[in-house]
Amino acid sequence: MVRSLHETASRSNSHKSINLLTSPSPFPLPLRGGEGRVRGFLVAIMTSRRHKSLLTIVFLFFLLLFPGGVANGHAQDRELPLFKDDLDQDSLHRAIHRSLEFLQKLPPDRLVGEHPRKLTALEVKESLLSFMDLLGFWDRPEMLAEEIRSRFDLVPAVEDHGEEGVLFTGYYQPVIEGSLTETPEYRFPVYRRPDDLIEVELGGFQPQLRGEKVVGRLEGNRLVPYPSRYEIDGLGRLKGKGYEIAWVKDPVDLFFLHIQGSGLLRLEDGRLLHLNYAASNGRPYRSIGRLLIDSGKIPEQELSMQRLRRYLMEHPDERDALLAQNDSYIFFRFVNNGPLGSLEVPLTPGRSIATDARLFPKGALAFIVSQKPIFDAAGNLLGWQPFSRFVLNQDTGSAIRGPRRVDLYFGSGNEAGQAAGVMKSSGSLYFLIRKKADQ
Repeated sequence: MVRSLHETASRSNSHKSINLLTSPSPFPLPLRGGEGRVRGFLVAIMTSRRHKSLLTIVFLFFLLLFPGGVANGHAQDRELPLFKDDLDQDSLHRAIHRSLEFLQKLPPDRLVGEHPRKLTALEVKESLLSFMDLLGFWDRPEMLAEEIRSRFDLVPAVEDHGEEGVLFTGYYQPVIEGSLTETPEYRFPVYRRPDDLIEVELGGFQPQLRGEKVVGRLEGNRLVPYPSRYEIDGLGRLKGKGYEIAWVKDPVDLFFLHIQGSGLLRLEDGRLLHLNYAASNGRPYRSIGRLLIDSGKIPEQELSMQRLRRYLMEHPDERDALLAQNDSYIFFRFVNNGPLGSLEVPLTPGRSIATDARLFPKGALAFIVSQKPIFDAAGNLLGWQPFSRFVLNQDTGSAIRGPRRVDLYFGSGNEAGQAAGVMKSSGSLYFLIRKKADQ
């Protein structure tokens, strides 16, 4: 899928696309997926006005969950947290089964992750099954922690949580008005994957390029870059070729559908159809939020999905030129049970996360600690609340790069979009890997 607006880039690209054109990094900080360093969790709290009031609470929360550090890449037994989880057991059970559905289709010895160490599909599957045996202790957190301590290694995504934590952002599935036929009202097309789009997996040529790919089309006997957003929407390079699968009335809604990578299409008869990521044009993502910040049109501290949408609605004369600055373009498909993550299994709100597919084990169980936004009844942001929970690594995105980036799936609709649109908080990510028999 794709992701949050803080760095929003097309999300469900399961592999990093190498630009066929020469260009600088498309992910400038502080937007999501940016290349560079992010402030450590406590540093971010102390330097951010919105977090000052929560400093004491969050500090005590972290002391409670993680009273010590890590050694040799593993949390020491005496330092394991109590694994407090702010969601229900049923959602965790569903998410685990969806990971198992993915893993059962793979050869047991298939590598599914390189970091924090190489793991096979069998190792991840056995870890999930072993954890499910412990769900009977759900209402007894001390017993659950003791059993996890005896059966699992708690492996941090990064070993130095002090100076730099893991940056958490959010994504969701928007609901947009659409039609299966073009009309004067519904005139902005949603395209399926074009027949001439070619993806070349570079790992087949050089092992060190595993997970990398180039995207383009053939021009004679040469592979050339696929058309950009401006060429597709502005110049109509795909128009009339039969690639249209739906039409929407609002180009801003369509742009945010591209950002999130999936959505629900609401037809005039009330039916809801699942649109899911199919492919991208392989062009680099460029944040229009960063463009507006750099031009002084939106203060950096105000940037959110909601604020960017408002700017586009209030400045229709700038809209098309601004959207065209982002060359990246997403193609879609209809699915029956979406949204599907990069593992081709349905995502579970609050339980599914997206990480760098080149690094972390696909389908694996993890435990996260961070902060989540709290709103009043009118939708105003009141503050940030510490939370922790078990999650499953079931998705990826082109903006999610490196061990310090996690995208949390919030679900569908306005409420999910409200939270995902402002989610940007530091924290910790730990993978639960079953101990070997000789440990």
